[in-house]
Amino acid sequence: MKPIVDGIEKQYQGRLVVIRLDIQSATGRALAPIYGFQYTPTFVFFDATGKELWRSIGQLDTTKLSESVK
Repeated sequence: MKPIVDGIEKQYQGRLVVIRLDIQSATGRALAPIYGFQYTPTFVFFDATGKELWRSIGQLDTTKLSESVK
């Protein structure tokens, strides 16, 4: 999954902020219940105001991502 996320980060540089969160870290454990992370990987797409628009669990829907960034 890392190569895919790396590619997305590069492709949308300047238009999309990618934040990687390790749910095994202290920060990850603190944020997991707030954002409802139960499975990894979980991809969450937020708009510019921080509102969650959609999430994908297991696989990243790159078509949906591309449409959302437009």
